[in-house]
Amino acid sequence: MGSGQYPKLRAVTFDAGGTLFYPHPSVGEIYAEAARRHGAAADAAALEDGFRRAWVACHHDDAVAAAGNVSQRDWWRELVFQTLEMAGVTMPDREAYFHELYDLFARPEVWRLFPDAVETLTAVRRRGLKVGLLSNWDHRLRPVLEGLGLMSLLDAVTISCEVGVEKPDPKIFHAAWSALGVARGEEALHVGDSYRDDVLGALAVGMGAVLVERAGKHPWDGATIRRLGELAALLDGEGNAEVSG
Repeated sequence: MGSGQYPKLRAVTFDAGGTLFYPHPSVGEIYAEAARRHGAAADAAALEDGFRRAWVACHHDDAVAAAGNVSQRDWWRELVFQTLEMAGVTMPDREAYFHELYDLFARPEVWRLFPDAVETLTAVRRRGLKVGLLSNWDHRLRPVLEGLGLMSLLDAVTISCEVGVEKPDPKIFHAAWSALGVARGEEALHVGDSYRDDVLGALAVGMGAVLVERAGKHPWDGATIRRLGELAALLDGEGNAEVSG
């Protein structure tokens, strides 16, 4: 089944958020619109920046969450509250605001597929390869995938909340390729937009890795594509993807 520079390839897994789809119009805009509905003055850019900083801060507590001491919902609650603080937003009822956001991001309508997502998944399948999704996410992901029309294009879905660990933990990569009927990491390739979680995590277990870097800000000495549409040519050993090593 393999071809090009991946002769043993039998399956390709994809990250979800930031790789196949993204929040629309943006996290900051969604947070700001909800804040206004709850009677708080909010700037979308400030909330976007606050979210990004809170995301980094909250991930310092990943070990606690992974140990089962913090529920997924509680983790997101802390993230939302820290976002408000970092953005300087005073919310009359933070709990009600959090509940609305938590439910909102479970809805497909706040997400948009990247324009070449469907054609890329289809192109991989046409090459006789299994297609999987491998994501650090919670139980809300499956309804989002259904709503975006992706489930019919996936042979398996592996989510951190169901496995019990997050990328880059080796266990979740093992679970992903096993779900696709693959016996060894060298027979699978992972595609994602996080160098730490996707690239380093995949390489550590012997999988191939492709970094999706749309802004071109973080090159590495391996396969990098600026858009998903470049993946098919990369699999065939052709195209303009930045590949070395």
